[in-house]
Amino acid sequence: MGMVIMNPGIYTTVQDEGRFGYEQFGVSPAGPMDKRAFHLANLLVGNEISEAELEMTFSGPAIRFTGPAVIALTGADMQPLLNGVPICTYRAVPVRRGDVLLLQHAARGCRSYLAVAGGMEISVIMGSRSTLVKNRIGGLEGRPLKRGDVIEFRAETDRFDNSAARLLPVEGKSEGCCQVRVIPGPQEDRFTEDGIKNFYGSIYKVTGDSDRMGYRLEGPPPGHITDGNIISDGIVMGSIQVTTAGQPIVMMADSQSIGGYTKIASVISVDLPLIGQCRAGDELRFIPVEIEEAHRLYRDYCLELKKLESVFSAPVQYQAPEYFQVKVKDREFAVKVEEQIQEEEN
Repeated sequence: MGMVIMNPGIYTTVQDEGRFGYEQFGVSPAGPMDKRAFHLANLLVGNEISEAELEMTFSGPAIRFTGPAVIALTGADMQPLLNGVPICTYRAVPVRRGDVLLLQHAARGCRSYLAVAGGMEISVIMGSRSTLVKNRIGGLEGRPLKRGDVIEFRAETDRFDNSAARLLPVEGKSEGCCQVRVIPGPQEDRFTEDGIKNFYGSIYKVTGDSDRMGYRLEGPPPGHITDGNIISDGIVMGSIQVTTAGQPIVMMADSQSIGGYTKIASVISVDLPLIGQCRAGDELRFIPVEIEEAHRLYRDYCLELKKLESVFSAPVQYQAPEYFQVKVKDREFAVKVEEQIQEEEN
């Protein structure tokens, strides 16, 4: 009871919430690049939000199921086909033994997530199932998936009593320049006043050598007072380093745990998924906010997840979902159904 990887796609790894508490030993947390899509996929299939999933990049895998399960796909639209028939994302979908799921090239966004009800049978290493390729730990042998890999499921679940409620409006990367909110970094005072204005007033483009370690950007350089070198200190996901050459790097899930370049700002937690879905050539603009605003937005996000968990887990008879998903050719639409009562004329 599990799944067989028939084709691994471009870059597919196992990721859970992350591996924390080992940064002092040079072990990065890893985890999902788009935590929102990751969390929603787990909620849709009734898992804890930290449960391990597959993270698929640019082009997804082909998977054959060896037993019944309930799955959910979120994040980038990889135009999923189940036995050759298009299926919708952001909903719980039952699969049977022998079913084949094919994820294609992402029509928009960069990363898609596959959650399975009950979770995957992956060894826990240093408190996590996440794959950290540069350290070769976690997931399956610390590497991306390859053809022939088998992942067993920890539980057999083929349906939910309230499956009609396990449906969300489709989310995706918006078109145009991506507005990313940040708070000041610990070395903001190492930049000139004009350099800081330049940073917040410019548009930066994602370069082709961006990956799970960091997103390299090109654009007008923020000016240093002297240069970009500091005594190495701690780095977190979202830290924006600026090298002496002046090009920003947004540190991501697999980034090193310390670094020796100035950090001008840090991306707030709720906006990190926006970066994780960017491709080469996408444009970013940084918007400064106060740390209190960042805390408020994160609290709101946590409350949203709690509310969804409550809605999905509540026993119901039958209730028509507020949203239906309709797929026309390669486009998905979330259709809201409302009841309208018309009074009869006397």
